[in-house]
Amino acid sequence: MGKAYGFIEVEGVVAAVDALDIMCKTAEVEFATWERRLGGRLVTIVVTGEVAACTEAVENAVAKAIKKPVCHGVMPNPHEEICRMVEVSSRRWKKLWAARQAREQAQPETDRDKRYLYTV
Repeated sequence: MGKAYGFIEVEGVVAAVDALDIMCKTAEVEFATWERRLGGRLVTIVVTGEVAACTEAVENAVAKAIKKPVCHGVMPNPHEEICRMVEVSSRRWKKLWAARQAREQAQPETDRDKRYLYTV
């Protein structure tokens, strides 16, 4: 068995997180990246793993997700350009996450405390 990508596209971030949770709990797959379109109304989740694991994960997410997916699929043995595309997307999100963490660490404690008071 070789490497594969599993894709699922759903409406809404909450439904996407639910689908990812189902996929990761169902089979030995790892989260690769995600893409948001239309202001977050359409979210694509990408997982990676063995072909059988990705197939099982995607099928279970389609059956059990809180929203019916717009589309889904499994790509066994992806071309190297597809792997590069997923890697570029993944690096972009990791870079944004690292910048956010750095900003939060740079804020004084009092500013962070005030922000959390209003979000609770």
